[in-house]
Amino acid sequence: MSELDIQIPTTFDPFADASAENSGAGTKEYVHIRIQQRNGRKSLTTVQGLKKEFSYNKILKDLKKDFCCNGTVVQDPELGQVIQLQGDQRKNVSTFLVQAGIVKKENIKIHGF
Repeated sequence: MSELDIQIPTTFDPFADASAENSGAGTKEYVHIRIQQRNGRKSLTTVQGLKKEFSYNKILKDLKKDFCCNGTVVQDPELGQVIQLQGDQRKNVSTFLVQAGIVKKENIKIHGF
């Protein structure tokens, strides 16, 4: 058996590179814009992940005025402060945040349908 060299294949981890790149977790903060279905056709848009130095109430006031909808700021124990708006406002909110200079376009994640 010494003449035959048996090579044992090493295991390949396809996610090894991804975990090495993301070792500094939280270096790239994303703003998540989601939609939640309510009763029938009614829906709710939530915005989370904005930086804490921004005034959520001022952002909410501008969003409500621009999109003619109602909304509120909710304090969540896990997610922090979350902005909730009535209706499907995902595209509108993302363009507003980019145009206002609050978030870069590549840092926005839109979820839903």
